Amino acid sequence: MQYREYGKTGIQISTLGFGAMRLPQKSIDGKMIYDHEEGVRVIQRAFELGVNYVDTAPYYCDKESEIIVGKAIKGWRDKVYLSTKNPIEDDSGLHYRERLESSLKKLDTDYIDFYHMWGITLETFENKIDVKDGPLAAAFKAKEEGLIRHISFSFHDKPENLFKLIDTGYFETVLCQYNMLDRSNEKAIEYAKEKGLGVIVMGPVGGGRLGTPSEVIRNLMPNRAVSSAELALRFVISNPNVSCALSGMGSMAMVEENVKVASNESQLSEVELESVNIAMSENKRLAELYCTGCNYCLPCPAGVKIPYNFQLMNYHRVYGLTDYARQEYAKMDAEKNENASNCVDCGACEDKCPQKIKIRAQLKETAAALQHPIAG
Repeated sequence: MQYREYGKTGIQISTLGFGAMRLPQKSIDGKMIYDHEEGVRVIQRAFELGVNYVDTAPYYCDKESEIIVGKAIKGWRDKVYLSTKNPIEDDSGLHYRERLESSLKKLDTDYIDFYHMWGITLETFENKIDVKDGPLAAAFKAKEEGLIRHISFSFHDKPENLFKLIDTGYFETVLCQYNMLDRSNEKAIEYAKEKGLGVIVMGPVGGGRLGTPSEVIRNLMPNRAVSSAELALRFVISNPNVSCALSGMGSMAMVEENVKVASNESQLSEVELESVNIAMSENKRLAELYCTGCNYCLPCPAGVKIPYNFQLMNYHRVYGLTDYARQEYAKMDAEKNENASNCVDCGACEDKCPQKIKIRAQLKETAAALQHPIAG
């Protein structure tokens, strides 16, 4: 396993982190439940192979993830770093403390190494966190008491607001989205590193999108026999501004495979990275020819989720992620007429589209391509 400096924390963190959001399940009387024993074995196998960072949250795995992680760190507590999150539900420091104590109890530990303010936005920080007797004050108090070691945040806001949250100077690490399909936080990640924050990336394989077979993705590296998922993970780890890539691993096989990739000292070279960046930028440009996702076409009178249908079509047409696109298309709510086949050809969307896209024709094309049976 490779290790990197984690910001200014003084910690050497493994380049692969264990995300405890997709833990193993088993069937009992036809009902799927989380398998605590297997979950512990999977997490501890990752520890044995050198992973020293595990990330959980109160609501993961039907609220059982923290309990399973708590069991898994027994005997490993002084060798691994534990991360969980506080959902900032209001501006009360008292309620922040109650949620912290709940996590400590479920994790059965005396302290949390990296405690994240969960999925915050700049607006949340200004109006709910950095207020009198609010969560920020409660976080500093908890740190003084030794209940948390480092104050962190996870982020799902606009990239420009990530810079502003970094500049508050209150946080030591950040968890944010970054992958081959979504590089919008790339500059902010570089800025975080410059400012001394440790950076952990969530969704290195694009929430599963890059885990499905794609000739387009594989052909980005014609001289290497790599899967789409392996290339996606290598892409993230090859960024020197990233401390750790977080992967949700639900089986021994996934642990073994991801550890093998993360342990490879020869990730992507600068030339290879540049080649991938150029190709993916061109793919993004092509995708935007079909739809920029501005949402001006909404609401659709028939209920069709037009930009989302086109996004899935682009995964198929531009990126070759056809299996993923069809799986997600099939999940759209039939009763709400969300998929492309429900277009009634009224043309209201085309009147509102600033790019004058022939939306109705593209919806027909989308339905024809994505309603096919899913391979395998």
